[in-house]
Amino acid sequence: MKPAVLVSAFLLSTPLMTQAQQTGKPEATEVWEPVPKSVAATPSFPPPPADALVLFNGKDLSQWVSTENRAAPAKWKVAGGLLTVDKANGNIETKQTFTNYQLHLEWRIPATIEGTGQVRGNSGVFLASLGKGDLGYELQILDSYQNKTYVNGMAGSIYKQHVPLANPARKPGEWQSYDVLWTAPVFKADGSVQAPARVTVLFNGVVVQHNVALSGPTLYIGQPSYQQAHGPTPIKLQAHGDKSEPISYRNIWVRKL
Repeated sequence: MKPAVLVSAFLLSTPLMTQAQQTGKPEATEVWEPVPKSVAATPSFPPPPADALVLFNGKDLSQWVSTENRAAPAKWKVAGGLLTVDKANGNIETKQTFTNYQLHLEWRIPATIEGTGQVRGNSGVFLASLGKGDLGYELQILDSYQNKTYVNGMAGSIYKQHVPLANPARKPGEWQSYDVLWTAPVFKADGSVQAPARVTVLFNGVVVQHNVALSGPTLYIGQPSYQQAHGPTPIKLQAHGDKSEPISYRNIWVRKL
């Protein structure tokens, strides 16, 4: 994740959140130790349940729009049953908005990936998109197989907030899975927080986040906090700026809870 009018009716008002105006050094919020233990794991690739909304079926992007212009269709590459990140066309997000949900998503780092640290297959899924760019709550996607980086920025982390409990990452070129239970934040009538967002994440079948509370939307610089109340939101996929071959997705579905 690296670092703006909010464009949907799912927000209570239109000003940008103050998180868009970040100052300071990103290194100040990087955590490097302790390093989560690497564990061998076999991901699960289940078909969508009967009551699920299929977000990507290997054929088209009919359930997605451009994050920069929600009136425009998403324009990432679909070929061979795969959805591939297209940096030139920016982030994409779901047409529908969600409150609490179960999400299944399968992703693959290219076997030919180059670089180290945060430039190695960097992307992310924003569990609640709050507008253009990278506004929202991010679950990090990254090559974390024998790839050293700050641990609150590795795969399975809630970026810059929660370090994963373990590292079940597989080798580049192998398919991986996220299964997510998302509980949206609840706001009082005055806009203050009644209950924070909470999330549970299984990474390749291993619990790496267990009902953790979020301090606010993701920030690349500074400490997160809730700056603006919001209602149901889209799910967003990030088009990161890695120079090497981009990552791919398949079999994405969601169930409203």
